Amino acid sequence: MMCRDALDWLRITVIAEDTVPLDSPLLGQHGLAVWVEAPRGKDVFRVLFDVGQHTHALWHNFDCLRIDPSQADALLLSHCHYDHTRGTAEVLRRIGKRNFPLVAHPDIFRPHFEMFPSLLSIGMDSEDSREALEAAGAALILSRDPISFLPGLMTTGEVPRRSSYEKTPPTFRTLREGVLERDLMMDDLSLVASVKGRGLVILTGCAHAGIVNIVSHGMELFPGVPLEGIMGGLHLAEAGEDVLEKTLEDLKKLAPRWVAPGHCTGRRGVFGFFQHFREELRSFTSGSRILISAEGVEIA
Repeated sequence: MMCRDALDWLRITVIAEDTVPLDSPLLGQHGLAVWVEAPRGKDVFRVLFDVGQHTHALWHNFDCLRIDPSQADALLLSHCHYDHTRGTAEVLRRIGKRNFPLVAHPDIFRPHFEMFPSLLSIGMDSEDSREALEAAGAALILSRDPISFLPGLMTTGEVPRRSSYEKTPPTFRTLREGVLERDLMMDDLSLVASVKGRGLVILTGCAHAGIVNIVSHGMELFPGVPLEGIMGGLHLAEAGEDVLEKTLEDLKKLAPRWVAPGHCTGRRGVFGFFQHFREELRSFTSGSRILISAEGVEIA
């Protein structure tokens, strides 16, 4: 059974990612920024999903890929980490629109720290404060619940943590009422699309909520719709062997037609996906273009 709220097609272009193809003029960076295009009647709705951490490299890649960021209709920030959000205010100024929808979790501006190997702030920069983003044109839509951009394209909202083995690093901390406590990264959001004739496509930033949790939740948002593909950062770079194996086994049970891991998945993680998925494994690097429609999936 297919959901009636489904897109005719979906096009994903990776603007910034940790890797670049051989002989590519594109610039890589540790981070992620993805250009998402979906039909809205006779028009196309465009969402910029994260902004990476180096705006110079971001602009360079936009130019190389011949994509104009000022055509964006909305910006989605997957979570607070600097490698997904640094330069957001500058990006908004370049987009140059007032009352521009910016979707994120209500906790995205909280103080956020990594405690290992030493204390380090890795959340939103002060240059990208709430006030700075609003001054740059953002109309903030901060929600724990899923937000629909158009029928068939929505955020996950806050993801329930159900698996016993998918846990955020114990070294993440936040300040609450003057107390430094563990940060469970509840602001981690992903994007879910339902495409006619294909099924669900799930795009993650870093999957701090756990990729199995995210995919299971995304499938609950579109009951009865088969799982087409999973792509993005899957945060398995530092996962133990047991966690990696359980993740891959449970994802295999969810039966995606293809997977495209990147960014923070890590080399061992990508190799694990190769071992488990083989023919279903797809590329996810700077410049990757993925078109999903009823006719099939084209990846360049």
